[in-house]
Amino acid sequence: MKSLNKPLLSIAIVVVVAMMLALFAPMSIANTAPAVVTSSRSFPKNNVVRRNLLAESTSVTVEGDSSDRSRYTETLNVEKTKSTKELQAEQKAKEQAAQEEDEREQQAAASRSQERQSLSASSSLSSSSSSSSSSSSATKGTATGSAIAALATSYEGNAYVYGGETPNPGWDCSGFVKYIYAQFGITLPRVSGSQATVGTAVGSLAEAQPGDIVANGIHSGIYLGNGLIISALLPSLGTRITGTEVYTGAYSIRRVV
Repeated sequence: MKSLNKPLLSIAIVVVVAMMLALFAPMSIANTAPAVVTSSRSFPKNNVVRRNLLAESTSVTVEGDSSDRSRYTETLNVEKTKSTKELQAEQKAKEQAAQEEDEREQQAAASRSQERQSLSASSSLSSSSSSSSSSSSATKGTATGSAIAALATSYEGNAYVYGGETPNPGWDCSGFVKYIYAQFGITLPRVSGSQATVGTAVGSLAEAQPGDIVANGIHSGIYLGNGLIISALLPSLGTRITGTEVYTGAYSIRRVV
């Protein structure tokens, strides 16, 4: 009986050992196998805020505690960008203002010219009434270049009239020169081209003297000195003192007295 129990006990031990191996073998394999890590991440919900990128901020205010509000509060004023229509309106206003200013200047110049014309006409009428052809103070014997220049200057601002030869209603360029010299008893040709050939030629403007005639086939005037002449220019300008830039092309300088 004892000999029979020994084999049974051995078998039982083997079975128990086998069961233990069967139980612990997977656990040891699991412990030696590489670990598998599973992770998950959650992101906060992103709310997309759409902003009008074309709109400009006109003020920004940062506020802190009420006790330090005066310290931490700042307001930034941003000038709004001007639109194309606003810029065009400003440009149009500037152009209109400049045009109005030009018109005012032209009106003022016309008013001054009219005043000078009135004074010149009054002076001319007074001079005509106080003198006669037999007792004129401006005669050929007393004519000097400075006297001719002085008389010519007294008619500055007088009207321009094409074909005219008298202060009233007016004269053109050669009519003006002819009239001034006639007051000193000197008769000149009627047209500027012929006036450019009278008297004695003067070599250059540097040698010219007051009272000399400066003329070409288009224009004529009387030299005053310092590079200036007086002549009847245009209906819009009248009789004026200018430089020699009013001449087109070359001109002659002629001395009569």
